[in-house]
Amino acid sequence: MATADVLLLKPVEGLGAEGDEAKVKAGYARNYLIPQKIAVPLTASNRKQIESLKVARASREAKDIQEAEALKGRIEGIHIAVQVRAGEEGKMFGAVTAKDLLEHITEAGVELDRKQIQLKTPIKELGKHTVEIKLHPEVSVDFEFEVVPLHEDEE
Repeated sequence: MATADVLLLKPVEGLGAEGDEAKVKAGYARNYLIPQKIAVPLTASNRKQIESLKVARASREAKDIQEAEALKGRIEGIHIAVQVRAGEEGKMFGAVTAKDLLEHITEAGVELDRKQIQLKTPIKELGKHTVEIKLHPEVSVDFEFEVVPLHEDEE
């Protein structure tokens, strides 16, 4: 298979970040990366761009980490009690999903993406639970919340 060396102008999942050199299949570079302006062919003149792209990436990543740390502080200050319908013995009807948690967190004033909430399986038990929220590849927070039964007189 023919390969091509490219200089990435934007981050590509599984390939690299902005300013990285990558060796990809020629068709992928020719048909997708270059026309989408995600990468340029690696030439002697393009190698000079690498340093400027790396400086821009470093400043952007530092800013992203700083914003993620600030958001982490806001999330740690939130306490959420998710109310669910439950039977007499405390058995839940349904489950608490990442979408439910996202709605409660958004109501508390913090904007997140559902994919940032690392909930492996839906929660089907009452009580205190902890879920990891990944704000940045280097910044995550363990978010504690409580699942409580909804009393009939509150409906």
